[in-house]
Amino acid sequence: MTLLLKNKIFIYLIPLILGFVTSFSLPPYSYFFINFLTFPLLIIFLILNYKKGKWLSFKIGWMFGFGYFVSNLYWITNSLKFEENFKPLIPIALILIPLFLGIFYGLVTFACSFFSLKKKFSSIIIFSFFFSLIEFIRSFVLGGFPWNLIVFSWSDYLPFLQVLSYIGTYSFNLLSVTIFLIPTIILFNYRKGIKAIFLICTTFILLINFLYGSFIIKSNDKFIQNDINFVVKIVSPKISINRYFEDESPEKIISELVELSQPNNLKKTIFVFPEGALSNVYLEDLKNYSYIFSENYSEKHKIIMGINSFEDEKVFNSMVVLDKDLNILAKYNKNKLVPFGEFLPFEKFFFKFGLKKITQGYRSFSSDNQRKIININNLNFVPLICYEIIYSGKINKTEKNFDLIVCAACPGKKWLANKYPKKDFDSIHFLMKNLEKVKAKEFILISTVDVFWSPVKVNEKTLVKKNLLLPYGLHRRLFEEFILKNFYSRIIRLPGLVGPNLRKNIIYDFQHNNNLHLIDYKSFFQYYPIMNLWRDIEIIKKSNIKLIHLASEPIEVKEIAKVCFGLNFENKLPEARQIYDFRSLYTKQFGIKENYQYRKKEILDLIKEYSK
Repeated sequence: MTLLLKNKIFIYLIPLILGFVTSFSLPPYSYFFINFLTFPLLIIFLILNYKKGKWLSFKIGWMFGFGYFVSNLYWITNSLKFEENFKPLIPIALILIPLFLGIFYGLVTFACSFFSLKKKFSSIIIFSFFFSLIEFIRSFVLGGFPWNLIVFSWSDYLPFLQVLSYIGTYSFNLLSVTIFLIPTIILFNYRKGIKAIFLICTTFILLINFLYGSFIIKSNDKFIQNDINFVVKIVSPKISINRYFEDESPEKIISELVELSQPNNLKKTIFVFPEGALSNVYLEDLKNYSYIFSENYSEKHKIIMGINSFEDEKVFNSMVVLDKDLNILAKYNKNKLVPFGEFLPFEKFFFKFGLKKITQGYRSFSSDNQRKIININNLNFVPLICYEIIYSGKINKTEKNFDLIVCAACPGKKWLANKYPKKDFDSIHFLMKNLEKVKAKEFILISTVDVFWSPVKVNEKTLVKKNLLLPYGLHRRLFEEFILKNFYSRIIRLPGLVGPNLRKNIIYDFQHNNNLHLIDYKSFFQYYPIMNLWRDIEIIKKSNIKLIHLASEPIEVKEIAKVCFGLNFENKLPEARQIYDFRSLYTKQFGIKENYQYRKKEILDLIKEYSK
């Protein structure tokens, strides 16, 4: 050991090897237990050499960092192999980038050198603190590069990761480094009993975290199994990066994607296409190929696609959600761009020297600043495109505080909710638990008339009698009460809806000859034009109304069938007919004197329009 410490080559070689080996704790290898060896050896090596000066301490950390990053970032060079102008940059990417990133770990050991490092537990705390602090600083300095944090060693061990929802990535990074260093205690000057206590405590923390994470995963799996009624297909065509530099036919690529997706027209499916698959097609031009999509996909299908788009003369790397006719259902523009890959820092300056960005096209992308929640088939998710996934803290910062939330997200069909009440309540409760983490200046809840047992001649002052309600109405009333308790709120109760692509009322049934034998011709229903919702919300806000019914004149089923569909419908059921006649005290604000904001003729005209 003494000879190794005196040999300058070994002084640099040992931390280099330790860093190199540590990289195998990350995916795809995920040998996280390696850290229980490499980190203790690193701190012991640092303790043995710290008296030799701060500069040497810095170089020990620097070499560790270089070995770590040269091993796990070599793949960056792949993006430089496909254009001659970029090939000279390969040595720079392979060597200089790891050398630069290694400086951060050099700063860790340099900061530790200001303390009297000894074989004591305090040395572990000092090292863990500075290591985690520098890792955090690395995430935002010069645009940030939070790639390959040590905490990512747990990536393939999901039970250990569930604690992230409470303490966050960087706190767990601190905890992880501390735990990885605990075996160092064996080499420290402690009695056997104290060493045993440290090791037992570490084991206990890991065990508790594992058991908690396993419980959370099991609970979430149960929820997902109960509520997800569709399939997600990830379409991975192994598209060569050469296509970015070739003028390949878009029809060929799209046809390839469609063939690989193997759409089943009877199964509700979300197809996820890769980012940048259509390198020569912009979103604005995609309609030219709509015939391929419409011929192969059905109304049960949604397509998520990564594609470039134009907005106000800016170019964005976008994710879009499309239906079979390529109508845009949702769109997200990438927030965090890859330096030199998607944009060129100080572009005007570097252009003078002929430096260009690496990816296709020499014009830089623009970054957006909006983090959106996308909803597909009642599934909410926050989109992250490629590089963005390493910026863990950005999601929480953008999604927890809002000026205004409009919530129409109480999932569930009435007959299913009444048939399976526990499943429906679990779904509502899951939504409540997520909203507990959210703050908003104002919350607008889109609720339902079904909070009344008998929605006949009821208005905003009518008392809701929960003891009489069926599960569907009861659970949504409980949700109303939750919102009233936790937010400055407005509640808008709606009847049935009329508008494009609605599938859950008798309008859809008449359109598709669906279960008409279950409908009584003398029932009365009310319908609200959903396309007017935001306009009406603005009126409600301006009038400062806290609870409102947006009501329309009741219409007999027989009349709907005759006027809107040309049918003489006279199906009579032995059970009592359904009657909806809920009313509003707030109609003058909408320029109407009656009990309803919308008249019968207006609703019938809309039903005819959307039933064509």
